Amino acid sequence: MSKLAMISGSSSGIGFEIARILGGMGYDLAISGASDKIHDAKTELEKIGVAVYAFQADAATYDGVEGFWQFTKDLGRNVDIAVLNVGIGLGGAFVDNRLEDDFRVIAINISGTVHLAKRVVQHMVPNKAGRIMIVSSLSATTPTPYETVYGPSKAFGFMFSESLREELRDTGVSVTALLPGATNTRFHKNAGMATSKIDHGAKNDLHVVAQQGVDALMQSEDSLRHSRSRSPKSYSTASTTVPHRLDGPDLRISG
Repeated sequence: MSKLAMISGSSSGIGFEIARILGGMGYDLAISGASDKIHDAKTELEKIGVAVYAFQADAATYDGVEGFWQFTKDLGRNVDIAVLNVGIGLGGAFVDNRLEDDFRVIAINISGTVHLAKRVVQHMVPNKAGRIMIVSSLSATTPTPYETVYGPSKAFGFMFSESLREELRDTGVSVTALLPGATNTRFHKNAGMATSKIDHGAKNDLHVVAQQGVDALMQSEDSLRHSRSRSPKSYSTASTTVPHRLDGPDLRISG
């Protein structure tokens, strides 16, 4: 039987591209998304020749996250790879944005990540095997005015990934953080930033970001960061598990 990978937030963008790459590697796929586009993604991914299981739910709710996990668990198979990709952005001045929109960012990017990670880790650790990717953002590494809730929510995801990686060091379960910079997806348009400089600036290639992320995952790298560069190969990886050494001698630069 083929191995199974679950990917949240995989209707489009980086999540879909990661699913496509993993499917090409022979993994069956459990995918989730908030809209009915997830069923279109299922149809497209099935063309690869692997089994694809699609679940539609709102990742901002407990029932939505728990539902995707139970849906995957009910397949009766070990989860070999879990990509925690679901996330949303929100542009605009903090003083003007609606509080309920700020809370939705927190619910998806923080609460939902912790929720799904809890289920995945409690599944993988007894099996003494598994690979987890947590998709953060380059915004996790710098102040993000006019994305004042989004950036810190992704900083949480990055530090959560680093901490979890260290906890799981000797369990057979690896944790990799992917920190993409601006990438050619609809992310910024969906965040209400279609007229921003960042949406109209240079962006990384979607396939390159996803492929390098999967490569880092399969090599059990600590993290991979993509800069907002005209070169789609501008990225760095770190293989150490100690957060404060990320920019130390173990950092490898390629470009």
